[in-house]
Amino acid sequence: MKIERLSQDRIRIFLTFDDLLERGIQKDDMWREPPKLHELFLEMMEQAYTELGFDASGPLAVEVLAMPAQGMVIIVTRGKSNNAGDERSREEDELEDDIYDMEVTMEQSDVVMYAFRDFEDVISVSKQLIASRLTESGRLYSYNGRWILAIEPSQVDASKQQAVIALLAEYGEAISVTYAMLEEYGKVIMPEEAVRQVYNHFHF
Repeated sequence: MKIERLSQDRIRIFLTFDDLLERGIQKDDMWREPPKLHELFLEMMEQAYTELGFDASGPLAVEVLAMPAQGMVIIVTRGKSNNAGDERSREEDELEDDIYDMEVTMEQSDVVMYAFRDFEDVISVSKQLIASRLTESGRLYSYNGRWILAIEPSQVDASKQQAVIALLAEYGEAISVTYAMLEEYGKVIMPEEAVRQVYNHFHF
């Protein structure tokens, strides 16, 4: 589980499927097992408080984005509380109470996104994808000092999708951002056929 602060009142949490399985949550449970998700949310808020000092009291807007290839991204935004001045001790027994006033929105995205620290890794994975005849598609972004390759599953044969993910994972790491974040805070380098373009420009 990775937690990062986006602003004073907003955090982002990235859970891989291994994180979920460790907690007894299957991929499909994200949509149909509220009690399990409630326990998971309590754990996440405890960790956010411990690591970042993020106090999740008051109204919360919770955006959940499920990405079947990578895991689950949760963005928690804290609203204004009427009791903002109250000091709240975080005893274990308090965590059993329904202390969160949440508005939850859930989305699902099949887009495969991987981040690469060096452009050489983007070149290497593109060569491998082309050589293995897996895909020539994808969008390439620059974001937070890294290169992000986003591939739509609709542009990859279903029988080849796991092979594509396995190759991407060899050179990069799954990243917990959405297209909206990339468009707003990143830079589009190659809007289409990124794998083919990288291969054509750097194949020597």
